[in-house]
Amino acid sequence: MAGGGVPAAATAATANGAGGTLLACPDCDLLQRLPPLPLHHAACCARCRAPLCRHKPDSLERTLALALAAGILLLIANVVPMLGLSVAGREAFTTVLGGVIAMWREGSQVVAMLVLFAAVIAPALEIGCLLLVVLAVRRPPAPHWVATLLHGYEFVREWSMIEIMLLGVLVALIKIAELATVIPGLALFVLGSLVFLLAAMAAAFDPRVAWQRIEWAADGAVGGAEAMR
Repeated sequence: MAGGGVPAAATAATANGAGGTLLACPDCDLLQRLPPLPLHHAACCARCRAPLCRHKPDSLERTLALALAAGILLLIANVVPMLGLSVAGREAFTTVLGGVIAMWREGSQVVAMLVLFAAVIAPALEIGCLLLVVLAVRRPPAPHWVATLLHGYEFVREWSMIEIMLLGVLVALIKIAELATVIPGLALFVLGSLVFLLAAMAAAFDPRVAWQRIEWAADGAVGGAEAMR
């Protein structure tokens, strides 16, 4: 059975409708049952062959470690200087937040708010949501508010654009390289590392594991009804 193929057990479970987890295909909406996947294997839709899920070993532990590391890097990136300019013997350094404040004072309030949200607030919310989710589901059943955090994580993840800010900074550096000496700060390298760390964090996280560990109100009602019998 190849690493990227469809396990034979998945096809059998879909056909027989026995065992496994119910999952709807995101492309064709076919409802099918998926058995536990072997290590490093993926399951595809029985009808349209769209990828459904992939088994990620130690997802919660790896995600927790990467999220903690990303949180530390984000804190460092917003505290230490990101860039410095040297003109006529004078040097000036600024941080990410310092750049936002400078744009606000120069009249670019909209751009300043976008940079603040996309480069500072959204990454912080992305890391914070994932940390809370992972910590909450480590001991199932997880409280129902974890579902809200999972939805929020998907939303803020789309707005986390540190890499876009870095591209803009690099373009600006090329334009002013002839007018002043550019001094890269520690935060510039930290933000570059953070881009890869956030990508690794998202790749390691398996939301299917988190959804399966949430305590739903319907489950509690069923359990209470059975206890009264």
